[in-house]
Amino acid sequence: MKSFAFRGLPLFLVLLLAGCQSSQQHSLPPVDDLVVAFRQLDLSLAEERLDDARSQLSTLQQRASRDTRLEQYQRQLAEAYMEQGREALQQGDLDRAAQALGQARSLMPQAPALSHDLNQAIDSARTARQAAAEQQARDAAAKLDAERQEQLRQQRQASERQAAAKAATAPIAASQPAPVVESKPTARLIDPNAATSSVAMPMLDNQDNENLRRLLDSVAADVVTFRCAVRIEVREAKDYPWVAALLSARIKKLDPSFRPQLSQKIAPQQVPRLLLSPKRN
Repeated sequence: MKSFAFRGLPLFLVLLLAGCQSSQQHSLPPVDDLVVAFRQLDLSLAEERLDDARSQLSTLQQRASRDTRLEQYQRQLAEAYMEQGREALQQGDLDRAAQALGQARSLMPQAPALSHDLNQAIDSARTARQAAAEQQARDAAAKLDAERQEQLRQQRQASERQAAAKAATAPIAASQPAPVVESKPTARLIDPNAATSSVAMPMLDNQDNENLRRLLDSVAADVVTFRCAVRIEVREAKDYPWVAALLSARIKKLDPSFRPQLSQKIAPQQVPRLLLSPKRN
């Protein structure tokens, strides 16, 4: 009997300890759901998962609208979006920067000064990008015009050399007057052999009326010489009457009897231009 009692004692102690541990586990208070939610929000902010943090914050605002910690988290998330916007701006991604700025503003609408600097930087970057695009368009138009002028100059020189060569080899007839050679009409801006030639008007975007008038002087000369139909392509409908009036006045001055065929097209995303189609004989 004594030996059996000693052998059963360890088993009794094990069962007693297991019962105590089970009792302690059942007596621990459950973890607060809000504590877990705030921990998840902290983790999302730390890992820069801002959209997840935005969703978690929205849920917490519905569940615990009076919790004083929410305002601090809201500001912290707004500042994180602001930092994301600054990084996107440095990378040249204006759309992503503007999206991050919008998120920050929606979180802190009562503090517009918070986003003022980033908003101003985005506007400046957009203005600079637009100016660069417009300058590029102007440079491309100027280059194209210079190439056309050079091509026409070379054509004129070739014609003059050919005419001079013929004159040098032709026999001289004392009794007959030298034949009158009719000069071939030359173009200023267009290719007379092409069905349609494009003439860019970037100065219309810049309201550079002086250079616009100079350009239309050359356009009018080509229109009259080659009896061109003209399509005026502008960004806004209000620009068409202005360009049409300037061009018509110059055409009438060169040839009062000629009635130009003008049409219009509104193309907001395109650099303003003229399409000239010479009349085919």
